[in-house]
Amino acid sequence: MTRKAYVALVTCFNEDETINYKATRAQVRRQVEAGNNIMCAGTNGDFSALTFEEKVRLTEEVVDEVGGRVKVIVNAGMPATFETLKLAREFDRIGVDGIAVITPFFIACTQDGLIRHFSTVADAVKTPVYLYDIPARTQNHIEPETARTLAGHGNIAGIKDSGGAKETLEAYLKVAKEVEGFEVYSGPDHLVLWALENGAAGCISGLGNAMPQVLSGILKAFNAGDTAEAEKQQATFAAFRTDLYALGFAPAMVKRALFLQDASVGASRQPALLPNKKQDDQIAEILARYSLL
Repeated sequence: MTRKAYVALVTCFNEDETINYKATRAQVRRQVEAGNNIMCAGTNGDFSALTFEEKVRLTEEVVDEVGGRVKVIVNAGMPATFETLKLAREFDRIGVDGIAVITPFFIACTQDGLIRHFSTVADAVKTPVYLYDIPARTQNHIEPETARTLAGHGNIAGIKDSGGAKETLEAYLKVAKEVEGFEVYSGPDHLVLWALENGAAGCISGLGNAMPQVLSGILKAFNAGDTAEAEKQQATFAAFRTDLYALGFAPAMVKRALFLQDASVGASRQPALLPNKKQDDQIAEILARYSLL
């Protein structure tokens, strides 16, 4: 089985905060050239700050730019099942390779509620659905037993684990061993290689926006059986993560690092990071240290 790297692609913005689709397409090409697959409208893509119509057009633009060269997954998750369904049906129409569904946020869900939510979406589309667990952001966690139940659904193909704990990832990987065809994708960038070595189908990385070649290098080396090279690339990736994320909110740091590499990506719509010269200088120093600037 060939393991896959996905990048949780940033959404590029103009100065007036409208989406810069041209720049976004350029980022898609950059990732495709590095050998990475694409996830759009995720956490690193400012999905919670995008309108319904923007998500649909963004997905159309990304799918068109990819042109079948790599796989595309798009996040349809919203707090209400109603809007999640509407988005998922649009993405189904567009023809993506997978529809990720982040757990509902703002509201507290029971595990039975999550089962109903995900099952309802998976029932409504032909495109494979991937669960998306990131409890630090949504305050809702997909328990391993719930994942096991959902793995039995004919159109739920796997899960993206962005919890950050090896214990949870191990539990999801156990489900994958029990249910044929259920895939686990690791979100935490420091666990990419560990997850691959323990049976993950791949990873979905935010940090890969700023370091695409190293991300693809981990997967290429692993798939080729070159353990030493995979470990070397992972060490670089993990060290960059530690240095960059020490400065602030991870998605905001990734976007700012990418902005310093290429200003066409624009700022973020989120209020997590305001331009700050001292912080920009720190980020620039980190980028230079890793030969990224």
